Amino acid sequence: MQKNSYSGKARWKEQGIRPDYRFSLANERTFLAWIRTALALLAGAVGLEQLVNHTGSGSHWHSLSLILAAGAAFLSVMGWLRWRENEIAMRNERDLNYSNVLLTLSCYLLGIVLFVMFLIFR
Repeated sequence: MQKNSYSGKARWKEQGIRPDYRFSLANERTFLAWIRTALALLAGAVGLEQLVNHTGSGSHWHSLSLILAAGAAFLSVMGWLRWRENEIAMRNERDLNYSNVLLTLSCYLLGIVLFVMFLIFR
């Protein structure tokens, strides 16, 4: 593995050694999975908002659209931060950190499911 001495890039990209490209690509695929999840939440928010506008449903559905869109924004930022953190750890030959975002995401989705069930069965 070679030292990375590219100029004009962020400082963290110049630290440590360049990781094996397979690990960098795996890290990138994980980032893309986070982005796909964020896009799915955003698509759900847009679709729900369009449905609510055409049917004249209550404001609770508008709230759910906003919650989905906020979740999409959160996941897109967290996906990039996690990718960057993993890339830095690989460059400096450190262990990858466990992310509490996974627990947060699971609780967030559980909350959405419970909210939708409440709206459907009320």
